[in-house]
Amino acid sequence: MTMREKLELLEQRRAESEQGGGDARIKAQHAKGKLSARERLDLLLDGGTFVELDRFVVHRSTDFGLDKQKIFGDGVVTGYGRIDGRLVYVFSQDFTVFGGSLSESFAEKICKIMDLAVRNGAPVIGLNDSGGARIQEGVVSLGGYAEIFLRNTLASGVVPQISAILGPCAGGAVYSPAITDFTFMVRGTSYMFVTGPNVVKTVTHEDVTMEQLGGADTHAATSGVAHCAFDSEPACIQAIRDLLRFIPSNNVSDPPRGPAIDPRERRDEALLDIVPDNPNKPYDMHEVLRRIVDGGEFFEIQPDFAANIICGFAHLGSYSVGIVANQPAVLAGVLDINASIKAARFIRFCDAFNIPVVTFEDVPGFLPGVGQEHGGIIKHGAKLLYAYCEATVPKLTVITRKAYGGAYDVMSSKHIRGDYNVAWPTAEIAVMGPKGAVEILFRKEIADSGDPAKATDAKIEEYREKFAHPYIAAGRGYLDDIIDPRETRPRLIDALESLESKRDKNPAKKHGNIPL
Repeated sequence: MTMREKLELLEQRRAESEQGGGDARIKAQHAKGKLSARERLDLLLDGGTFVELDRFVVHRSTDFGLDKQKIFGDGVVTGYGRIDGRLVYVFSQDFTVFGGSLSESFAEKICKIMDLAVRNGAPVIGLNDSGGARIQEGVVSLGGYAEIFLRNTLASGVVPQISAILGPCAGGAVYSPAITDFTFMVRGTSYMFVTGPNVVKTVTHEDVTMEQLGGADTHAATSGVAHCAFDSEPACIQAIRDLLRFIPSNNVSDPPRGPAIDPRERRDEALLDIVPDNPNKPYDMHEVLRRIVDGGEFFEIQPDFAANIICGFAHLGSYSVGIVANQPAVLAGVLDINASIKAARFIRFCDAFNIPVVTFEDVPGFLPGVGQEHGGIIKHGAKLLYAYCEATVPKLTVITRKAYGGAYDVMSSKHIRGDYNVAWPTAEIAVMGPKGAVEILFRKEIADSGDPAKATDAKIEEYREKFAHPYIAAGRGYLDDIIDPRETRPRLIDALESLESKRDKNPAKKHGNIPL
């Protein structure tokens, strides 16, 4: 064959590799409201930047007639490309080829790009749409999953790992996304579960649909497995692109700076009226955040799970920051098991990738109750404490209102290496709320009074004047300052600038033993 003939053959095979399972199966994919593996990559990556690797890989199986069914790529498209000009490594599982089932060759392709990502310091993005292990390959397929899990674990904290679930993800396959940093799902078309509805019915006699068991809203709101749920694949994929505007490419890079769109000295008069005069009245902490961060833009993580705490990314004076904030509008902003787990994992991500953590605090304490105690609130609450204590990135804290009890300590207090801790004049810092404190401190005096209700109210007012303010903490140096709420934005930006060269480290060790 001449060179031109060989090139013609190459073009034919390239075209064949791009057909996946063929037109009929691609149409079936579209009929389910799903895009093809390559269409997804076109949306994810900057135009014309995708470089495919291993397009001609095929499986090596001969059993069950597989030797007569060999398709280029073997069910997964892998390679690298750019998002806003930044290098990323990607794999996109192709449900049109053997139902996206994972074979030995399929796993090797994914492992190759994960190794390249770690070596070259770039994020890994996985677009998952798979029927699970390729049954015909038996333990070889299972071994392929384990090879991926190992790489997920070794890459954790080295490069960001993002998973989009765009179809089924069942059995052992779920553990790779679970190890990654962020998992996004699509309503109506994506599912995750260890065992499906049929097995659940057989074993536990529970009747449940796929959507109820492992749909996007279930995992985004109930289990906390998913970080966000979206109405469409394009929205899900756009969110991945948006997320990358806030996070660095690897653990030795600085986070990307945002555009200088907002004056650093900007003050917002509305901040004076957001916190109600009545300390028991709720308000929406989102309103505080939007008035302080650049352009009011806040990329929230897990908005539907444990809504009593808010986590997400923003730019502040163009600096990328991770924000953790109690939400007084939900359960009064109390810390419970789910909130502690949600915030702890978010803080550890920020610490691993050099993203400063800014905490907005209004917390009455930890949620009481038998369910919480038996569910392990001590252990789970300690996760949040551990994450804050362990973090060596710049840590800034603004106390807007309540900071009671152990929750005051946990929420990035000065005592656990908070770098810049300030409070608004509305801050109440004490061991407990006025009512509880009065009922303990003055129990006998109130009981002996002729009017217990009146005596209680008088003591509460007295307690408020003595303790329900930020000046005792400031007098001890536990707060660096008490500030006008309108100054919050410029003060935080100034602190971030001063902490840009922060150096802090933990004692030498293999790793700590977080209370899992």
